[in-house]
Amino acid sequence: MNPRTRRAPRAAAALAAVLTLALTATACGDDGSSSGEEGSGKGTITFWDNNGGPRTKIWKRIIARFEDRYPDITVTYVPIPITHVQSKYDTAIQSGGDSLPDVGGVGTAYLANLVAQGALDPVTDRIDDSALKGKLIENMVESVRAAGGDDEELYSVPTSANQGTLWYRTDLFAAAKLPAPDTWEHFYKAADELTDRGANRFGFTLRGGAGSIAQALEMMYAQSGIPSFWKGDTTTLNDPENVAALEKYVALFKKVTPAADLNNDFAKMVAQFDQGDIGMLQHNLGSYADHVRLLGKDKIAGIPLPPSRAGAARTIVSHPVDGLGLFKASKNKAAAWKFIEFAASPEMNSLWNEDVGAIPANVGASDDDWIAKAPPTRAALESLNDPRTKVVQLPYYLPDWNNISKADNEPGFQKVLLGRMTAKAFCDKVAKELNAAQADWKKHRG
Repeated sequence: MNPRTRRAPRAAAALAAVLTLALTATACGDDGSSSGEEGSGKGTITFWDNNGGPRTKIWKRIIARFEDRYPDITVTYVPIPITHVQSKYDTAIQSGGDSLPDVGGVGTAYLANLVAQGALDPVTDRIDDSALKGKLIENMVESVRAAGGDDEELYSVPTSANQGTLWYRTDLFAAAKLPAPDTWEHFYKAADELTDRGANRFGFTLRGGAGSIAQALEMMYAQSGIPSFWKGDTTTLNDPENVAALEKYVALFKKVTPAADLNNDFAKMVAQFDQGDIGMLQHNLGSYADHVRLLGKDKIAGIPLPPSRAGAARTIVSHPVDGLGLFKASKNKAAAWKFIEFAASPEMNSLWNEDVGAIPANVGASDDDWIAKAPPTRAALESLNDPRTKVVQLPYYLPDWNNISKADNEPGFQKVLLGRMTAKAFCDKVAKELNAAQADWKKHRG
């Protein structure tokens, strides 16, 4: 196959100033590595797993099945710890690209970094010429396209996604004769009625420590119903409706939540929920196994965050989408693409996501038995597949996104929880920084 090339990768110089290492990229935007070759479609290819260790066992099963299907291709599996994967890619690029894999796990959180350095081949046309055409969840496809910073091209094949989930204790709700928190009215009513501070019982637990802003954004956009992160080149984060939603959210702190929430990261928040009498928790699908193990399947349920109002479309803030990237320097892209296409097929995509507890990207996996037996995953998949659902695409492509949305402003969010800063002042500060980052990105993009 000789895939068409619609558009060259964006200039690396566009983002060079903001990458986490000193790039040697030139103004033309290529890292200097070989453009690779299609190859024979046989021989050995190298695959870097971007979450080596936790995912090693399932990848080895998929690789074994692939090699049974294609006995003339051997896959060399290299597990990379998730905390090191971005720096591992960057180091390989800086050394000229020859040590990069043929295929690598690529998450949207660092996809733009690799695209800016010219490390990945676009896969849009390969998908269109394959069995994957029309078989990938469109909202995941759009998340990958947005994260890559390109209006037309995809630079990885989406394989899975997580999603924000409102977990609630069905036993506590039943005892209090409360309806499921499937509307915001029901949510706030339950938060109040399940709280008895004297008995150390709380209606809700929130995240005030590391990672707090991401979850606050989910609560804000779900309640406001604002469908986009940008209005032109200005963020909607400080829109009055989002500010009002944040005010309602932070007003829960210490009224219906434990005081310890101020410093809780996700691990402490989840542990607190699973080991205490707390009615609700907003996290994601990743904590399902812990909830079932510690509370029992009959005491826990998980649903997507409610629509902003009755009859409205559900508004979901994007979560990083995992995927498989085809590296430009590969000398055997034909064989590498066979592996990607196989791994993203309905059967293999389902097998992988069942193991990790995530939402499969291939629509052919949506009716599999394991999804039917995991109601929170099924509900998340249905909401993501719903054509009315609006996904607010967070700007992972901005080089300053992680700093702005995490360490730089998390202390400010704690001030809001403590009443030392208004929700409006906080939103205005973050919005100002995001607008500046967006303007800078657009100024330098190729």
